[in-house]
Amino acid sequence: MGTTGGLRERKKEATRRALHEAAVRLAVEHGLERVTVEAIADAAGVSRRTFSNYFADKEDAVLYGDRQRVEMMLVAFTERPAGETTWTALRRAFHSFYDRAGEPDPQWAAQMRLARTHPGVLGRQLAHYAVLERRFAEEIRAREGLPAGSRRPRVLAAAFLNCMRLASQIWAEEQPSGPRRDLVDELLDEMARPFV
Repeated sequence: MGTTGGLRERKKEATRRALHEAAVRLAVEHGLERVTVEAIADAAGVSRRTFSNYFADKEDAVLYGDRQRVEMMLVAFTERPAGETTWTALRRAFHSFYDRAGEPDPQWAAQMRLARTHPGVLGRQLAHYAVLERRFAEEIRAREGLPAGSRRPRVLAAAFLNCMRLASQIWAEEQPSGPRRDLVDELLDEMARPFV
């Protein structure tokens, strides 16, 4: 039973990933406004109905990879040892994620450029980051044992996720020669430095 469930979940994830990759590729090639859900489904080798089982619309399909990356970082943060300061745990969560995921591929950079140019994708991406910011803040609050309504968790979550967002934006725009990890560390260092 467990093997069947695991196989079923792997097949679902493979379909979801194929739809996401087709959506990004077609959007980059033709512009998102010219891409239909039917074209994405055809490119992934599935039906329109199957597409609807996985994603609400083409914007949702395009952003799937971005959402997965941030979700993985949230999980990595919850797994950090309690003895680390929160900022250190956030930073090491990124390093842990980066070590597993590796350097972003060119498709990811194309996705980031697309998100900035298409209002529907950008709006959806910002809404998703707002939800994730609340989730990170709740994990930070629990980690630090702070009462509900404390501002510190929200500030830390916003600072961390804004560094991630800004690094993504710089990476997509400038395509620097060094590893993305170095860019993120540079921004996290700058964020941690006291303002004067």
